[in-house]
Formats: sequence, structure tokens, C-alpha cells
Amino acid sequence: MKAIVTVLGKDKVGIIADVAIIMKGYDINICDISQTLMQDYFTMIMLVDLTACKIDFTQLQAELAKQGEAIGVDIRVQHQDLFDSMHKI
Repeated sequence: MKAIVTVLGKDKVGIIADVAIIMKGYDINICDISQTLMQDYFTMIMLVDLTACKIDFTQLQAELAKQGEAIGVDIRVQHQDLFDSMHKI
């Protein structure tokens, strides 16, 4: 199963690393990543593969939200099919 991870917040050093460390710790493969700065704000979208993930989806959402709070950004994860249906034209 694949999922979309979004990260938004004030830019600072280490955001990508902090998120990638969680992914590595739970055996989540980062398939694609896009990040940009909009003035002082950091935005990132990741496509991840949860096939080998060591925790269930609800726990992953909680862990990412907790890490986001710790580093001062908003981190959310959604199943890819839900994300796709929400963003169809």
C-alpha cells in the first residue's frame, strides 16, 4: 500500500532528515519526494510505500504528528487512494 505524507511549516535545518529517520525506523520506503520553500515556509510531499511498515497506519499517523509537533511542523499521512480521490478534477 502507498501513502502520501505532507509536511508544512516554518523552514529550518533538518526537517527532511527528521522525517526520513522515522520512515527508516519503520521500514517505510520513500518512493518519491518533492519539497520547496514558499518564502519562509517549507512544504514537502512524499509518496511512500508501506508494504514492509512495522506499525499500523493509525500508529504511523500518530507518530508522524508527534514528530511534527516536536520539530515545529505539521505532518500528515493519507492512503494514496484517498488522496487521489480528494484531488480529482
